[in-house]
Amino acid sequence: MNPSIAIIGAGVSGLYAASLLIEKGYDVTVFEARDRIGGRVLSHDGFDLGPTWYWPETETTITQLVDQLGLQAFSQYTAGDLMLERQFGVIERHTLPPGHTVPSMRLVGGMASLTTALAATLPAGTIQLESTVTSIRQARDGVTVTTETGISTPFHHVILAIPPRLVSRISFQPELSETTKSKLANTPTWMAGQAKVLAVYDRPFWRDNGLSGQGMSWAGVLQEIHDASQPGGLAALFGFFRLSAAERSVLDRDELNRRVIHQLVRLFGEEARQPRDVLYVDWSSDRHTATVQDGEPLTDFPVYEPIALDPAWEGRLSLAGTETDSLFGGHIEGALRAAERVVEQL
Repeated sequence: MNPSIAIIGAGVSGLYAASLLIEKGYDVTVFEARDRIGGRVLSHDGFDLGPTWYWPETETTITQLVDQLGLQAFSQYTAGDLMLERQFGVIERHTLPPGHTVPSMRLVGGMASLTTALAATLPAGTIQLESTVTSIRQARDGVTVTTETGISTPFHHVILAIPPRLVSRISFQPELSETTKSKLANTPTWMAGQAKVLAVYDRPFWRDNGLSGQGMSWAGVLQEIHDASQPGGLAALFGFFRLSAAERSVLDRDELNRRVIHQLVRLFGEEARQPRDVLYVDWSSDRHTATVQDGEPLTDFPVYEPIALDPAWEGRLSLAGTETDSLFGGHIEGALRAAERVVEQL
């Protein structure tokens, strides 16, 4: 009988761990609370509302996996000038020196093409959607995982592939120590306080004017803007909000859209006024991503590293996810490396 592994979370880390374990002959079940796979990877018609880029010069794991899975990648468009708004309505145009950015890549079809391809490597029935795990308890020969439906299933080992702060929503027997709980609670969830917006257009008109689609603002609702166009497809500009989760919460969607479009018009001209669509996701309001703590804006890049769990759970419980990788925490690369680390330990 092959060892059985439960993976909590069908994001990048959970799916990749499942794929690696099945290759090694393990029996794997992936529990996912959402009604979809991907976790913070979310693409709509090929446009990314979650993670967007990877950097092949330094991120070898995702680069090799993209090749292995036969996915199509293309370079992020950066040719042309950047628009800067130091104060409201005062726009500067800057020509950046060559090599000002590290070349990044995107995936045709969006980053969800990666999670879809990983899921396709798993046997049918491996992933159980809308399955929220409520408790994990040790048994004589392993662990028992119970979902909110009350169904309990025995496994030899459990991999938690969810943001560390979400672990507190699961009941453990024996209970995790206060030291471990503190480590988990003090690990910020990457991207959880952010919101992302995309304005979709028929063509990338800004390129006609020698603009890269990059924008920076210290006054508008968007702090950072990039070209999100698809090769041979629709064009788009996407932005990260300067407004905090609390500031966004007092504005309705129509007002946010209005301010976003007005800012794009200031930076890129009148052609930005009539997008064919505006896509928006606020990750701070996603209960499967964020906690109340994540609503507080980050002032520095978090220090991520593997989180050691209690000795009582050694050999029974592991923690993966991008927040547990010391080199690329917060990136897709970190999520993949965390999966490899946990699988190697098993």
